[in-house]
Formats: sequence, structure tokens, C-alpha cells
Amino acid sequence: MTGSATYRCAMPADDSETDRIRGIYDRRSVSARPGGRDAACEWLCSQADGETLEIGIGRGRTLGFYPRNVRLTGIELSGVAVDRAQGRALELGLDVTLRQGDAAALPYPDEHFDTVVFCYALCTVPDDRTAVAEAVRVLRPGGRLLLIEHVRSPNRIVRAIERLVEPIELRRMGDHLMREPLNHVLAEGLEVQRLERTWFGIVERLVALKPESEELAQAV
Repeated sequence: MTGSATYRCAMPADDSETDRIRGIYDRRSVSARPGGRDAACEWLCSQADGETLEIGIGRGRTLGFYPRNVRLTGIELSGVAVDRAQGRALELGLDVTLRQGDAAALPYPDEHFDTVVFCYALCTVPDDRTAVAEAVRVLRPGGRLLLIEHVRSPNRIVRAIERLVEPIELRRMGDHLMREPLNHVLAEGLEVQRLERTWFGIVERLVALKPESEELAQAV
């Protein structure tokens, strides 16, 4: 990106909850083994193009899923997880940029990336609305947001189970089960190109386009 880029990143809304989530993932990243393959995540990451940011890259499980021509940047709340991701990048022989940071206050200029990816990350961000807004801020017009997430099921029985389990998961993992990221994506004026739900509607895969600047201004 050329010219004088500006930052308009938000400030985290709840530092105490952010610190709690960071602590959970610091502890998990110390001893956790690398995750297995996930066909949905592999497909999602394979859609990335150009300058790409993955928000919540964790221990680097997705690093091998991206096309080789992608210039990948990863940001992660847990410093321990970043260290693990850096080790995995070395093992894979990948040239990626990894740093610790908050999804709700991205340290990047406006319109800096061609692709922004969330891969099971929004469910643990304390302020998911701000995180989506930040993702759109750093996304270039014509760029795409790629997302796969646990969401609220449209099935009443499954949704009732999610509601019962969510308080336990929030305490244990900081994991929200009843969120609807699609609402935030639409509120930001993005155009949904692909939307799929699986597992009784609890897993959502989404591809959305950021319109050109004038179109986006009219949409929001």
C-alpha cells in the first residue's frame, strides 16, 4: 500500500475479559498439540489472495492451508501461541509475519489487506462486533472477508442445548456459542458471496466482499 496510511483502530472495550481470554490461551498453548486437519478451514484459507491477515491465528494450525502466493500476516492475542505459530512456520518453511495483538484494535492502516480471515476466532473475542468492524476497516475495497465460526443454530432443540452449554464454555474457554457474525458483516455493508451452515446450523462458513468505497458509503 502506498501513500500516507492512517489508523482509526478502536480501543478494546473490556480489558479484564480480554486479559482472561489471553490467560486461557497462554495456558492452552504451552502444552496443546497441533490441531488436526479441518476440511472447512482448509477450503476457507484456500480462498485467500494477495496480502492476507488471519485474525486469531492461534498456534498456526492453518499456516499450511494457504496458497503459496499469499503474503500472510497473522495476529493473535496470546503471546505463547504466537511463539508456537512461529515455530510451526519455521517447520513448514513459510515466510509469514506473526505478531501479538487484539482483534478489537488491529495495529494496521485502513485498507491494508486484500483478504481478512477469521477461523473459529470470533467466538472467543469479547467484543465480536468491534472485531468485525476492525476487519472491514483494514480490508481494501474489492477485498474479501473469509469466516468460519460456531454460531447460534436455527434449530430450536439444538439452540436450547447451546444455551445450556454456553455458560460452561464461557468460563472454561471463553467460547460464545450463540453469536451471529453474519449480522455484523451485513451491518458493515459487505456483500455476502457465499453462506453455508453445517452441523445442524451451528457452524457457519461465509465469504463476503467489501464494495468499492462509494458503494460502501451508501450501504452504511
